[in-house]
Amino acid sequence: MRNVDVAIVGAGAAGIGAYKGLQGSGLSVLLVEARSRIGGRALTRYVGEAIPFDVGCEWLHSADTNIFVQIAKQLQYEIGEAPPHWGEQSFDLNFSRDEQRQFRAASDAFYERLELAAERPDDSAASDSLEPGNRWNPLIDAVSSYVNGTELRRASAHDLESYTDSLLDWRVRQGYGALIAAHGKGCRVALDTEVRSIDHGGHEIELETSRGTLRAARLVYTLPTSLTADEAVRFIPELPDKTAAAAGLPLGHAEKVLLAIDRPEGFPEEGHLFGRIDRTATGSYDLRPLGQPCIEAFFGGSLACELEATGQLASFAIDELVAVLGSDFRKEVRPLAASSWARDSHARGSYSHALPGHRQDRAILAAPVADRLFFAGEATSANLFSTAHGAYETGLRAASEVAQSMIIARRAWR
Repeated sequence: MRNVDVAIVGAGAAGIGAYKGLQGSGLSVLLVEARSRIGGRALTRYVGEAIPFDVGCEWLHSADTNIFVQIAKQLQYEIGEAPPHWGEQSFDLNFSRDEQRQFRAASDAFYERLELAAERPDDSAASDSLEPGNRWNPLIDAVSSYVNGTELRRASAHDLESYTDSLLDWRVRQGYGALIAAHGKGCRVALDTEVRSIDHGGHEIELETSRGTLRAARLVYTLPTSLTADEAVRFIPELPDKTAAAAGLPLGHAEKVLLAIDRPEGFPEEGHLFGRIDRTATGSYDLRPLGQPCIEAFFGGSLACELEATGQLASFAIDELVAVLGSDFRKEVRPLAASSWARDSHARGSYSHALPGHRQDRAILAAPVADRLFFAGEATSANLFSTAHGAYETGLRAASEVAQSMIIARRAWR
């Protein structure tokens, strides 16, 4: 491998954002990616009868300000603007209209208490804002497991309240992962290249990789916190502040199963079911997403981790749906595909959450080191963490920091 001005470690949304941000700068830039593809935790697979299955990120959250909406339009990718119905229960099965209203009221009251908790100087676990004994606490916690990848007891109240969301959520008909990969097409990238160490102690930054040594003047590091906390890539000299910050921002767990259904006409397009309303360990089921003949099952938190580890994602989903829809449904459904982010050696989880008391770790993780090492990725976003567009924007921010550092350095050399 040869020298470059800027090496970007990781070709996910953040890495691609950093690369795009440096285009036209006159700097030589290389993405270094351990996988055999770009996109990171964004991945679309086509299964069954060419059904796009977003194994990773799927929703264009805050679609009115999401940069990928404009990118989709530029690349002529179709946006599905049908809103999600995550809090609803199609057919009111085992969850009456009155109960749904009660749940929404309890959820709204919880988030009002969470907002008050976030105004206090001392952080707390988000679960402290649950009303003791409230019937709907388990389902509120289940929703947290989907949104945050973890249950409320492991999530920072300060962090959750800092998340920015316009509540406008759209999909990409051809797949969000496919869109991100298409946007990254043409980037200069070294695939199947695992970075093992980053030596930033000398005049040049030296990356030891599975394909040899790469030298760079600047480096943008975008790998998930799970890898940073475990020091999967060794920094020389060590960066203990970064390692500790990453440990305070662990990746939660979110896993999906795509199920084919024989009689899709019996289900509403963009419908939704909860498997259970009386426990946290339950699935969220999107019925006929984008009108397709399938059901997408979504699991979060400790349940997602357990089911993925034991290979029971599909069987659990089908059992829950049969309990809601009746025993005959078992003959009409079959698994098509499933995710496995917990076992993905390049991810080891899904998206970050801040542990109670660790909100400030996002800023610590994002801070440059000696104006030579720069950090991006969804976990470094102050307000858009756990999203692909948040990751991309941190890449643009890191690119700006790199460019500014090079301008300052050139002035110093004169």
